[in-house]
Amino acid sequence: MVSRSFAIVGAGFSGAVVARQMAEAGHTATVYDTRPHVAGNCFTARDETDVMVHVYGPHIFHTQHQHVWDYINRFGEMMPYRHTVRAMVGGTMYRMPMNLTLINDFFGTQFTPEEAEAFVTSKADATITNPVSFEDQALRFVGRELYEAFFAGYTKKQWGVDPTELPASILARLPLRFTADDSYFNHPFQAIPRNGYTPIVQAILDHPNITVHLNTRFNKSQSGSFDHVVWTGPIDAYFNFEHGRLGYRTLDFVKEVHDGDFQGCPVLNYCDVDVPYTRITEHKHFAPWETHEQTVTYREYSRLCEENDTPYYPIRLVKEKDQLLNYVQRARDERNVTFLGRLGTYRYLDMDVTIHEALQAASGMLSAIADGSEIPSFFTDPIGVA
Repeated sequence: MVSRSFAIVGAGFSGAVVARQMAEAGHTATVYDTRPHVAGNCFTARDETDVMVHVYGPHIFHTQHQHVWDYINRFGEMMPYRHTVRAMVGGTMYRMPMNLTLINDFFGTQFTPEEAEAFVTSKADATITNPVSFEDQALRFVGRELYEAFFAGYTKKQWGVDPTELPASILARLPLRFTADDSYFNHPFQAIPRNGYTPIVQAILDHPNITVHLNTRFNKSQSGSFDHVVWTGPIDAYFNFEHGRLGYRTLDFVKEVHDGDFQGCPVLNYCDVDVPYTRITEHKHFAPWETHEQTVTYREYSRLCEENDTPYYPIRLVKEKDQLLNYVQRARDERNVTFLGRLGTYRYLDMDVTIHEALQAASGMLSAIADGSEIPSFFTDPIGVA
């Protein structure tokens, strides 16, 4: 087998996993990242309080994929973690996601599961048979009171537009339970790394066939020095924003240090529209196996991403989808470049899906090399996935 050389742009999970798979197959991978650290938005670090801080916001690892669970456990110790979220509405704290406890607390009732389901069904707007907007979807399932209390204001702050302008797909899987279970996720594997995500990505990249360049921007003129480029940066940036910048929401964090325990839970959503921030996260609760005298909180403010901001959530409204189509068509005309990951395919991806797709892409690349065929530009169609 002739060794191939790969340039991997981005040292987050997508880039790191592909680099590792290529390296273990005998190829060389040179990884570039403009930040001073690996792990992308999953970057974690201990601050002056010794609390492990999720620097770009909380990341909870949860998956139904056994092979993804096995993969991440190769590179670090994963600690069992059950994620819970609370919501503040009108000065009262409720347990999320929407479940039997929340319904009874909000309406001042003592419903059984069957009674609660019948009650919410009676509140739901049965006239909405084909929900188009976020608001349609919410009204169809839970009715106006629950929608306005828990979704309308929070969504407006998070996305910067009225919920009537957002597609129903954003709320397609409305979390609604008629039990007291307040676990935020229901995947069989849920955990957070004992030592944070950064050492795991460092371990993935620790291979003699991998070279990492941080604080370094990859220039397209360097492509000729490699057999193939894997681009996990923004797809519009690769084409120098020829069709305009794709829309993202970004987050501003206001960090505070307190003594003791600040809010008693890892995440507290503030649903009222007149509260300017969307939520407060308390980071020591993401490592319940540790004990700390002080605590670190982040107040999160959502706004439109500008040129020098960190992109978090792809907007993917009509304008952005049209732009994306233009970029995807351009990408398919490129040779020896594969676009991958959250930014490379302009999709919101959980960590487990990122790893799953990176493993799939690496397998596809290795098969193409073995067959002597061309490596495709995409292994997941970004247009066909909402």
